[in-house]
Amino acid sequence: MDLLQTLSEQWAAQSYWELLAVVLAIGYVWLAARQNIWCWPCALVSTGIYSWLFWAHTLPLQTLLNVYYLGMAVYGWWHWRAMADHEPGRVQTRSNTYHLLAVVVLLPLSLVIGWSLQSYFNNEHLYVDALVTVFSLFTTYLVTQKVLENWLYWLAINSLAAWLYWQTGLYLTALLFVGYLGFALYGYLKWRSSYLAQDAHAIG
Repeated sequence: MDLLQTLSEQWAAQSYWELLAVVLAIGYVWLAARQNIWCWPCALVSTGIYSWLFWAHTLPLQTLLNVYYLGMAVYGWWHWRAMADHEPGRVQTRSNTYHLLAVVVLLPLSLVIGWSLQSYFNNEHLYVDALVTVFSLFTTYLVTQKVLENWLYWLAINSLAAWLYWQTGLYLTALLFVGYLGFALYGYLKWRSSYLAQDAHAIG
């Protein structure tokens, strides 16, 4: 009952800007899953709003992550337009070795960053914050390159992010990221279908 009341109060307390950020964040994932270039303008506005929100809730790495997203939104728009001129809609993959190496490098890097920030920020969730941030940086780049496996990374990242936001009292944002899990699965299936279709076309 207390949780429902808290969610109700948070919903009532939301600004129109925060509601806009949520709607555009959903729009970004939905459009990205459909390989629609307009996902990037949605990301640009949504992450600009969230940059301020996360700073206000003492999540410094999430703030920096969203500032990074701003730049990647511009780069993603430019790169997808360039790809459309040469290989429209082409989805790529990376080898298992590539992904294993990425995890081996990014996991300890996340832990080191979380440890190094303990002296500057009083937040018991810095390690999770660091994990979500570092892997999101990498995975967002995979999205700009249309790498199929990005959606599998997002399944893990969004699960951690949902837990993090729930623990810090951002319940509505936590629920948004739970919803992202469904979008990540949808995106993977859509991109995998495109990847198989383009391979079949190449063989034919």
